[in-house]
Amino acid sequence: MRIFDPHIHMTSRTTDDYRRMAAAGIRAVVEPAFWLGQPRTNPGSFVDYFDSLLGWEPYRAGSFGIRHHAAIALNPKEANDPRCRPVLDLLPRYLDKDGVVAVGEIGYDSMTPEEDDAFARQLAFAVEHGLPALVHTPHRDKARGTRRTLDVVAASGIPPGRVLVDHLNELTVGQVHESGCWMGFSLYPETKMSPPRMVEILSRHGMERMLVNSAADWGRSDPLLTVETARAMLAAGFDEDDVDKVMWRNPVEFFGQSGRLDLSEADQAEPAFQGNSILRGGS
Repeated sequence: MRIFDPHIHMTSRTTDDYRRMAAAGIRAVVEPAFWLGQPRTNPGSFVDYFDSLLGWEPYRAGSFGIRHHAAIALNPKEANDPRCRPVLDLLPRYLDKDGVVAVGEIGYDSMTPEEDDAFARQLAFAVEHGLPALVHTPHRDKARGTRRTLDVVAASGIPPGRVLVDHLNELTVGQVHESGCWMGFSLYPETKMSPPRMVEILSRHGMERMLVNSAADWGRSDPLLTVETARAMLAAGFDEDDVDKVMWRNPVEFFGQSGRLDLSEADQAEPAFQGNSILRGGS
């Protein structure tokens, strides 16, 4: 069983997490740029952060046999900070780098005019650089924020099949499904989605254009919730090919549109455990 986590913030995690992930069959990840938990005070802070995402983190992940790719952007929360907005002028130099497979996270936090501008500009970068876009929907007023997100995407000219709208739930999945964009679900304890709810959504809406991620970061999160969801899918009657489609082939298809996805045999390697005991719930 192979798993690709398409949205996880490994900068916030330890090497023990990488070890556990590799043992559980997680073989590839995408790490989007995000807010580190306290304000950055100058663009140089982003430069160091982006360089780490493209150098240090792939090295750390590779030490455990996990392929690491990045999505680069000015995140929605910091789009409101005038000290951070000059980062938009720095992004093109990073969006040309091989390890970058998407522009992200972009989108909305509080749905301000500043976020409108940063969102539109970064969708334009995605079109210019031939990259998919990973879009963050707001934590508050999510239904309205998702509608506004889809309006901006439609106005940008980027094909909907190159856009992943993330952090969805039961109230927002329908409109994104109809839009033709990809649908992302973050399995995040207490505040986003749970494995049983995710299985119900897959049962109702199917598996096409569906991506499941842990969004694990510095908060209360779990980098193995993709594994828990795979286990829940099997228990609910999905077969192993279904799990492989949602947990591996779908993220490969979406991020493969960048032309830069390098799995280098990760899709063929055996995980560091025998059989599917972890996914089946065995010891």
